[in-house]
Amino acid sequence: MPSRILTSLSLMTAALVLAGCATEAELNQEGERQFAQIDETAPLVKDQATIDYVACVANAIVEVLEPPDSDMYWELRIVDNPTINAFVLPGGKIVVFSGILDVAENQHQLAAVLGHEVAHVTAGHPKERMNRQEAAAFGVDTAALVLGGGYANATYGAQSALGALTQYGVLNPFSRGQESEADLIGLEFMAAAGFDPRESVELWKRMNEKNESRVPEYMSTHPSGDTRIDDLIGHYSKALVLYNEAQQAGNYPDCERR
Repeated sequence: MPSRILTSLSLMTAALVLAGCATEAELNQEGERQFAQIDETAPLVKDQATIDYVACVANAIVEVLEPPDSDMYWELRIVDNPTINAFVLPGGKIVVFSGILDVAENQHQLAAVLGHEVAHVTAGHPKERMNRQEAAAFGVDTAALVLGGGYANATYGAQSALGALTQYGVLNPFSRGQESEADLIGLEFMAAAGFDPRESVELWKRMNEKNESRVPEYMSTHPSGDTRIDDLIGHYSKALVLYNEAQQAGNYPDCERR
Protein backbone atom coordinates (compact mmCIF):
# COMPACT_ATOMS: atom_id res chain seq x y z
CA MET A 1 0.00 0.00 0.00
CA PRO A 2 1.58 3.32 -1.04
CA SER A 3 2.29 5.94 1.58
CA ARG A 4 -0.35 8.65 1.79
CA ILE A 5 1.60 11.02 4.04
CA LEU A 6 4.57 13.05 2.85
CA THR A 7 7.12 13.55 5.63
CA SER A 8 9.60 16.28 6.40
CA LEU A 9 10.49 18.08 9.59
CA SER A 10 9.84 21.49 10.96
CA LEU A 11 8.77 24.03 13.57
CA MET A 12 5.76 26.33 13.53
CA THR A 13 7.02 29.91 13.66
CA ALA A 14 3.92 32.02 13.09
CA ALA A 15 0.23 31.85 13.95
CA LEU A 16 -2.31 31.35 11.20
CA VAL A 17 -3.92 34.77 10.73
CA LEU A 18 -6.64 35.13 8.13
CA ALA A 19 -8.90 38.10 7.49
CA GLY A 20 -12.57 37.94 6.60
CA CYS A 21 -14.57 34.86 5.70
CA ALA A 22 -12.00 33.05 3.59
CA THR A 23 -12.98 30.44 1.05
CA GLU A 24 -11.76 26.88 1.39
CA ALA A 25 -9.24 27.50 -1.38
CA GLU A 26 -7.90 30.58 0.40
CA LEU A 27 -7.61 28.68 3.66
CA ASN A 28 -5.71 25.89 1.97
CA GLN A 29 -3.43 28.39 0.25
CA GLU A 30 -2.62 30.00 3.59
CA GLY A 31 -1.98 26.56 5.07
CA GLU A 32 0.47 25.88 2.24
CA ARG A 33 2.22 29.20 2.89
CA GLN A 34 2.59 28.53 6.59
CA PHE A 35 3.76 25.00 5.88
CA ALA A 36 6.41 26.30 3.48
CA GLN A 37 7.58 28.72 6.16
CA ILE A 38 7.84 25.81 8.57
CA ASP A 39 10.06 23.96 6.10
CA GLU A 40 12.37 26.94 5.80
CA THR A 41 12.85 27.66 9.50
CA ALA A 42 12.60 24.41 11.43
CA PRO A 43 15.06 22.33 13.39
CA LEU A 44 14.80 18.86 11.93
CA VAL A 45 14.41 15.41 13.42
CA LYS A 46 17.05 13.38 11.62
CA ASP A 47 16.38 9.93 13.03
CA GLN A 48 14.80 7.92 10.22
CA ALA A 49 13.23 5.43 12.63
CA THR A 50 11.31 8.26 14.31
CA ILE A 51 10.18 9.64 10.96
CA ASP A 52 9.00 6.23 9.78
CA TYR A 53 7.22 5.57 13.08
CA VAL A 54 5.13 8.75 13.07
CA ALA A 55 4.41 8.45 9.35
CA CYS A 56 3.30 4.83 9.75
CA VAL A 57 0.70 5.76 12.37
CA ALA A 58 -0.47 8.78 10.36
CA ASN A 59 -0.78 6.72 7.19
CA ALA A 60 -2.86 4.06 8.95
CA ILE A 61 -5.35 6.72 10.11
CA VAL A 62 -5.55 8.51 6.76
CA GLU A 63 -6.24 5.18 5.05
CA VAL A 64 -9.60 4.83 6.86
CA LEU A 65 -10.89 8.23 5.75
CA GLU A 66 -13.61 8.53 3.14
CA PRO A 67 -13.87 11.02 0.24
CA PRO A 68 -13.36 13.92 0.08
CA ASP A 69 -11.05 13.69 3.10
CA SER A 70 -9.27 10.63 1.71
CA ASP A 71 -8.54 12.56 -1.48
CA MET A 72 -6.80 15.37 0.40
CA TYR A 73 -3.05 15.83 -0.05
CA TRP A 74 -2.07 15.03 3.54
CA GLU A 75 1.38 16.05 4.72
CA LEU A 76 3.34 15.64 7.94
CA ARG A 77 6.08 17.65 9.61
CA ILE A 78 8.00 16.53 12.71
CA VAL A 79 9.50 19.17 14.97
CA ASP A 80 12.75 18.54 16.82
CA ASN A 81 11.54 20.24 19.98
CA PRO A 82 10.74 18.86 23.46
CA THR A 83 7.43 20.71 23.62
CA ILE A 84 4.48 18.35 24.08
CA ASN A 85 2.38 19.54 21.18
CA ALA A 86 0.81 18.78 17.82
CA PHE A 87 -1.41 20.88 15.57
CA VAL A 88 -2.87 21.11 12.07
CA LEU A 89 -3.05 23.71 9.34
CA PRO A 90 -5.82 23.87 6.70
CA GLY A 91 -5.53 21.45 3.82
CA GLY A 92 -4.34 18.35 5.68
CA LYS A 93 -1.08 19.69 7.10
CA ILE A 94 -0.08 17.93 10.35
CA VAL A 95 2.74 19.09 12.64
CA VAL A 96 4.01 16.94 15.51
CA PHE A 97 6.57 18.08 18.08
CA SER A 98 9.02 15.38 19.10
CA GLY A 99 8.18 16.00 22.77
CA ILE A 100 4.85 14.23 22.27
CA LEU A 101 6.78 11.01 21.70
CA ASP A 102 8.01 11.13 25.30
CA VAL A 103 4.39 11.02 26.49
CA ALA A 104 2.81 8.68 23.94
CA GLU A 105 4.28 5.37 25.06
CA ASN A 106 3.23 3.28 22.06
CA GLN A 107 1.68 3.38 18.60
CA HIS A 108 -1.85 3.33 20.02
CA GLN A 109 -1.30 6.43 22.14
CA LEU A 110 0.36 8.23 19.24
CA ALA A 111 -2.66 7.27 17.12
CA ALA A 112 -4.87 9.04 19.67
CA VAL A 113 -2.85 12.23 19.09
CA LEU A 114 -2.81 11.95 15.30
CA GLY A 115 -6.44 10.86 15.06
CA HIS A 116 -7.38 13.97 17.02
CA GLU A 117 -5.42 16.24 14.66
CA VAL A 118 -6.84 14.59 11.53
CA ALA A 119 -10.32 15.03 13.01
CA HIS A 120 -9.79 18.79 13.34
CA VAL A 121 -9.28 18.95 9.57
CA THR A 122 -12.12 16.64 8.56
CA ALA A 123 -14.53 18.50 10.89
CA GLY A 124 -13.63 21.86 9.32
CA HIS A 125 -12.39 23.38 12.57
CA PRO A 126 -9.70 25.68 11.09
CA LYS A 127 -12.29 27.63 9.13
CA GLU A 128 -14.84 27.62 11.96
CA ARG A 129 -12.29 28.95 14.42
CA MET A 130 -11.09 31.68 12.09
CA ASN A 131 -14.63 32.92 11.42
CA ARG A 132 -15.54 32.92 15.12
CA GLN A 133 -12.38 34.85 16.05
CA GLU A 134 -13.09 37.45 13.37
CA ALA A 135 -16.65 37.99 14.64
CA ALA A 136 -15.54 38.15 18.27
CA ALA A 137 -12.80 40.68 17.53
CA PHE A 138 -15.32 42.93 15.76
CA GLY A 139 -17.72 42.70 18.71
CA VAL A 140 -15.05 43.63 21.25
CA ASP A 141 -13.92 46.64 19.24
CA THR A 142 -17.50 47.88 18.84
CA ALA A 143 -18.33 47.50 22.54
CA ALA A 144 -15.10 49.24 23.54
CA LEU A 145 -16.11 52.23 21.39
CA VAL A 146 -19.41 52.54 23.27
CA LEU A 147 -17.88 52.18 26.74
CA GLY A 148 -14.82 54.31 26.00
CA GLY A 149 -16.45 57.11 24.01
CA GLY A 150 -14.80 56.51 20.65
CA TYR A 151 -11.37 55.46 19.44
CA ALA A 152 -9.73 58.62 20.74
CA ASN A 153 -11.05 57.97 24.24
CA ALA A 154 -11.43 54.18 24.28
CA THR A 155 -9.89 52.98 27.49
CA TYR A 156 -7.44 50.14 27.81
CA GLY A 157 -9.48 48.89 30.77
CA ALA A 158 -12.68 48.63 28.74
CA GLN A 159 -10.95 46.73 25.95
CA SER A 160 -9.14 44.44 28.35
CA ALA A 161 -12.24 43.63 30.37
CA LEU A 162 -14.34 42.92 27.29
CA GLY A 163 -11.51 40.93 25.77
CA ALA A 164 -11.32 38.75 28.87
CA LEU A 165 -15.08 38.20 28.93
CA THR A 166 -15.09 37.27 25.27
CA GLN A 167 -12.11 34.97 25.66
CA TYR A 168 -13.58 33.10 28.61
CA GLY A 169 -17.23 33.25 27.56
CA VAL A 170 -17.13 32.81 23.79
CA LEU A 171 -13.83 31.78 22.24
CA ASN A 172 -12.64 29.30 24.83
CA PRO A 173 -15.90 27.34 25.12
CA PHE A 174 -16.06 27.22 21.32
CA SER A 175 -12.49 25.95 21.22
CA ARG A 176 -13.19 23.44 23.95
CA GLY A 177 -16.18 22.24 21.93
CA GLN A 178 -13.94 21.71 18.92
CA GLU A 179 -11.36 19.90 21.00
CA SER A 180 -13.98 17.57 22.47
CA GLU A 181 -15.42 16.86 19.03
CA ALA A 182 -11.96 16.11 17.66
CA ASP A 183 -11.29 13.77 20.59
CA LEU A 184 -14.31 11.62 19.79
CA ILE A 185 -13.97 11.67 16.01
CA GLY A 186 -10.27 10.92 16.38
CA LEU A 187 -11.10 8.03 18.72
CA GLU A 188 -13.23 6.51 15.96
CA PHE A 189 -10.50 7.07 13.36
CA MET A 190 -7.84 5.34 15.45
CA ALA A 191 -10.17 2.44 16.28
CA ALA A 192 -11.17 1.94 12.65
CA ALA A 193 -7.47 1.88 11.76
CA GLY A 194 -6.89 -0.97 14.22
CA PHE A 195 -5.41 0.97 17.14
CA ASP A 196 -6.77 0.22 20.62
CA PRO A 197 -9.06 3.15 21.58
CA ARG A 198 -8.62 2.38 25.30
CA GLU A 199 -5.04 3.62 25.00
CA SER A 200 -6.39 7.14 24.46
CA VAL A 201 -7.29 7.24 28.16
CA GLU A 202 -3.85 6.00 29.13
CA LEU A 203 -2.38 8.82 27.05
CA TRP A 204 -4.46 11.42 28.88
CA LYS A 205 -3.54 9.99 32.24
CA ARG A 206 0.10 10.56 31.29
CA MET A 207 -0.73 14.03 29.97
CA ASN A 208 -2.34 14.86 33.31
CA GLU A 209 0.86 13.84 35.08
CA LYS A 210 2.83 16.18 32.82
CA ASN A 211 0.43 19.09 33.24
CA GLU A 212 1.95 21.13 36.04
CA SER A 213 -0.01 24.33 35.48
CA ARG A 214 -3.48 22.89 36.11
CA VAL A 215 -5.14 25.90 34.46
CA PRO A 216 -8.85 26.04 35.39
CA GLU A 217 -10.94 24.60 32.56
CA TYR A 218 -12.98 27.78 32.02
CA MET A 219 -9.72 29.66 31.32
CA SER A 220 -8.39 27.12 28.86
CA THR A 221 -8.97 26.53 25.18
CA HIS A 222 -8.89 22.79 25.86
CA PRO A 223 -11.03 20.59 28.11
CA SER A 224 -9.34 19.43 31.28
CA GLY A 225 -7.58 16.08 31.15
CA ASP A 226 -10.17 14.59 33.51
CA THR A 227 -13.03 15.81 31.32
CA ARG A 228 -11.39 14.33 28.24
CA ILE A 229 -10.90 10.99 29.95
CA ASP A 230 -14.56 10.85 31.01
CA ASP A 231 -15.73 11.75 27.49
CA LEU A 232 -13.46 9.19 25.85
CA ILE A 233 -14.61 6.42 28.18
CA GLY A 234 -18.21 7.39 27.44
CA HIS A 235 -17.49 6.86 23.73
CA TYR A 236 -15.88 3.44 24.18
CA SER A 237 -19.00 1.51 23.13
CA LYS A 238 -18.89 2.86 19.58
CA ALA A 239 -15.10 2.94 19.31
CA LEU A 240 -14.67 -0.65 20.48
CA VAL A 241 -17.12 -1.87 17.84
CA LEU A 242 -14.95 -0.21 15.18
CA TYR A 243 -11.81 -1.62 16.76
CA ASN A 244 -13.19 -5.17 16.86
CA GLU A 245 -14.31 -4.88 13.24
CA ALA A 246 -10.81 -3.75 12.26
CA GLN A 247 -9.26 -6.65 14.13
CA GLN A 248 -11.63 -9.16 12.54
CA ALA A 249 -10.68 -7.75 9.14
CA GLY A 250 -7.03 -8.44 9.94
CA ASN A 251 -6.16 -4.76 10.39
CA TYR A 252 -3.24 -4.89 12.83
CA PRO A 253 -1.00 -1.80 12.47
CA ASP A 254 2.67 -2.57 13.00
CA CYS A 255 4.22 0.85 13.56
CA GLU A 256 6.15 0.49 16.81
CA ARG A 257 9.54 2.21 16.90
CA ARG A 258 12.35 -0.15 15.98
